Formats: sequence, C-alpha cells, structure tokens
Amino acid sequence: MDAIVVANAPDFSAAPFRALLGQADLLIAADGGGNALHAAAITPHVLIGDLDSLRPAVAAAFAAAGVTMVRYPAEKDETDLELALLYAASRGATQITVLGALGGRWDQGLANVALLALPELVGLRVRLLDVGQEAYLARGETSIAGAAGETVSLLPVGGPARGIITKGLRYPLTNAELRFERSRGVSNVIVTSPAQVTVREGLLLVVRQFAP
Repeated sequence: MDAIVVANAPDFSAAPFRALLGQADLLIAADGGGNALHAAAITPHVLIGDLDSLRPAVAAAFAAAGVTMVRYPAEKDETDLELALLYAASRGATQITVLGALGGRWDQGLANVALLALPELVGLRVRLLDVGQEAYLARGETSIAGAAGETVSLLPVGGPARGIITKGLRYPLTNAELRFERSRGVSNVIVTSPAQVTVREGLLLVVRQFAP
C-alpha cells in the first residue's frame, strides 16, 4: 500500500504534488499539514496529531467531509509526524512518502530526518520528498534510482557507516568508511542508472537532486 504523509513545513505548497497525492492509497495529514492540503482543495483520509497548528476552519471542513480524526494530547512524547508514520506502518503501508518534512525550524527538520530510522519502518520504502530532491535511508544493499548526471550525497546517520561499496557513481567507494563529522560523501554523481550502494555497518542517508 502506498501512503503519503503531509507534514507541517512553513510555506509548503501541495500544488506541485497534486498528481502524486491523487495516487495515494492512504493520505495522512500530520496536524498542520492539513492546512496545505485544504489550500489545494485536497482532502486526506486521516488527520492525526494534537491539532494545535491546524486552522479551526480546516478541522471543521475535514470533519464534515468524513476524514478520520486521530487526536492526541498536546503533552506527548512523539511529534505529529512520528505519530503519522507509525499510523501508516500499522495500516500496512509498504511505501511511505513524506511531504513538507523540511523547512522552518531546524530542530524539527533534523528530527524528521532521524525518523527515517524508526525500527517500525524497517523493511518499508520511506522517503522525504520535496521539489527536485528526495532523501531515504540505505540499509544493507540499496538501489539508487535516477538519471545519469544527477547529484547524490551519502551521509552517515547516527555514527560512522562502514564497509561501503558503490556502483554506478562517479566517485566510487570500496569498503569505505564515512563518518558523521566529515563531508566526504557529499555531491557524488550518478553515471550508470540505477546506481547501487551497499553498507556493511551503520546507516546512510541517500539524498538525490533531480530536475522537478
């Protein structure tokens, strides 16, 4: 099942993703992400969170449209996006695309990237998507789709990543180590598609730049 989660990034517009949003088997608004959907005249299947950043008029419109409302107290341990991701996984999603995860507060943006490592998401295809770029975690052997000439960065998450082998990239890595505090993995280039990365130990964030 293909799920899309819309988070509450400031100035996020759902309009460029209208076609993608229309294909979702499960469309979830994480709290204020519902504002962007409503502005684009798109109704989610589920609205989840403490609803502190959702405009009251939008909440009323979604309730009238029969949207499933999953409300949590404001004092909770999880962010609204984390709750939305866990909900999508519990509903059987095999692929999850997150829109509106970056931009605005740095703390929330960094936390949103870290959410890709949730143990409940292991085995699922989960990515953060924006106009012209996407990010996802590489565990073990991972294919990197994209056209030749596109920029790809490999960034270690949560500590060093070791035993890295790449294929199809301009600057190859062979049994390499990438460290969190070093920038070696930034700005590689796809030369053969699909490229491939294998990680023996640790996690890599794959960030791909592409023409929108």
